[in-house]
Amino acid sequence: MQAPALPDNEAERLAALHALLILDTPPEQRFDKIVAFAAAEFDVPISLLTLVDRARQWFKANVGMPACETGRDVSFCGHAILAPDIMVVPDALLDARFADNPLVTGDPGIRFYAGAPLRLPSGAALGTLCLIDRRPRSLDAMELGILSTLRDLAVLELSRTKEDADA
Repeated sequence: MQAPALPDNEAERLAALHALLILDTPPEQRFDKIVAFAAAEFDVPISLLTLVDRARQWFKANVGMPACETGRDVSFCGHAILAPDIMVVPDALLDARFADNPLVTGDPGIRFYAGAPLRLPSGAALGTLCLIDRRPRSLDAMELGILSTLRDLAVLELSRTKEDADA
């Protein structure tokens, strides 16, 4: 297993994440709807809106994952925030970074992963909107476009204050 590297802008990225005051907050319908739509649209058992903190990835919105967080060292999303755009892993068992990852070899049995980085205008990637399946698969250009649009919606919601969202 290959633990994800730290982004060059890690200090600024963490400062931007913590400034949102969103970590460990209760579920919010505006985020829950995005991941629920993504799970249904892509017919995947797991869809998450993750925020990658210093040592963990925390799930702000979650469909199909019993945990509320996992260690950053085993996270696929820790790798995805380094990518310039959507990171797709068609079969985790065939990818040297993930083949022996406990999230692949054990529960939840990840085989397919697609993670769209949640990048603020500053360039800081805070986490991902991701799709997970227990079987290998791929995404075509139209599906990548849909995931990108959903990611943009999630970033827009992250940028809004809770008061703005409730109005």
